[in-house]
Amino acid sequence: MGKIKKNIAVIGAGAAGLIAASIAKKDYINVDLYEKNALIGKKILISGNGRCNISNADISQNDYYGEDISFVKQPMENFGFRKLKKFCMDMGLLLDIKEDKRVFPLSNEAKSVVFAFENLLNELGVNIITNTAVSRIQKSNNVFFIYKNEGKINERYDAVLLSSGCRAAPQLGADESGLNIAESFGHTINKPYPSLVPLEINSNICRRMDGVKCKAGVSLYVNRRKIQEVYGDILFTKYGISGFAILDISIAASFHLSKKSNVTISVNLLPQIERQFIDSFIRKAACKHKSFTILDILCGILPYKIARALLYELGIETEMKAHTLTEKLIKTLTHKMFDWRFDIASTHGFKYAEACGGGVKTSEIDNKTMESKIVKGLYFAGEIIDIVGKRGGYNLAFSFASGYSAGKNMII
Repeated sequence: MGKIKKNIAVIGAGAAGLIAASIAKKDYINVDLYEKNALIGKKILISGNGRCNISNADISQNDYYGEDISFVKQPMENFGFRKLKKFCMDMGLLLDIKEDKRVFPLSNEAKSVVFAFENLLNELGVNIITNTAVSRIQKSNNVFFIYKNEGKINERYDAVLLSSGCRAAPQLGADESGLNIAESFGHTINKPYPSLVPLEINSNICRRMDGVKCKAGVSLYVNRRKIQEVYGDILFTKYGISGFAILDISIAASFHLSKKSNVTISVNLLPQIERQFIDSFIRKAACKHKSFTILDILCGILPYKIARALLYELGIETEMKAHTLTEKLIKTLTHKMFDWRFDIASTHGFKYAEACGGGVKTSEIDNKTMESKIVKGLYFAGEIIDIVGKRGGYNLAFSFASGYSAGKNMII
């Protein structure tokens, strides 16, 4: 074996770190991949409910949030879905593209993705160093020194990639250690915030509907202006509201909450039915069934817990006879069913977040190479950067693209 020409350290064996290490490992290039957990790709293993929504076949910068979403464009041009698909095929991983453009491993198992990377890294000769938290990095005379758990200097490196993620899912080992290291080198950190996360409601009304799941239309209002509308599952909880529709709007909601904006959602409980039909239905049922209470009628339209909570919210007694309803009260009821407003107090926190917004300021990173504009030889990739994507494979896609760019340029 010839003399090592370059010594590379990759900090964090998530999606970005795994692909960066595999791209950087060439003849006479030594790559050490550090991971604080006992296993690599721990977050990949739980993504997509264990299926791993590895990417999306239709991506643009508008699928992302951050201080400057145009940052995404160059990495995605360097390593878009076609290149990712070929890369996966070359390492023995076949992909399945769904009708909605979401992409999964053909096996439908996240562990297939981790196995494929592990086999590739072992074959290439990457040194995978697990159970090792990097606590500090220093640079002297153009050489980086790594400090591990016990504080001892380990090796000398010509280049270092920080791909250690951010604070989402701390139960999986996520923390701000990478951000702290970046800050120690003079980088600006935009405050991290949870994303792809359930939302907490500024009211106790959701407690009355705890555990109820339904299909709904959800509109997001920021400072009283509607900015997004989605349709899908919602789940009422003791603290607020969750479900896929809520996760979809939470990216924008959490971003604007981090900016101290006023954030409100409107829930349409009956998105597939005309409001006039419901209005007429209640009126006719009330006239026909004189013994029915208003709760009796609403339970033919809505889940029981939601019906009771709706009446409580409007101050209407559940035992009120339906035939005594005034025209104004009927309109108030139907309006609430189609436009129930909830003020968002906060997100449900990093523990329940699938991704994290905020991070290293993008203006301080070269988006062609992923190298720091402040410290030569220091690179960034993945969630540590102030970029967060929508649900549907966008975050992993950015991690792979930024990791690829970093891995390619670290050895130049």
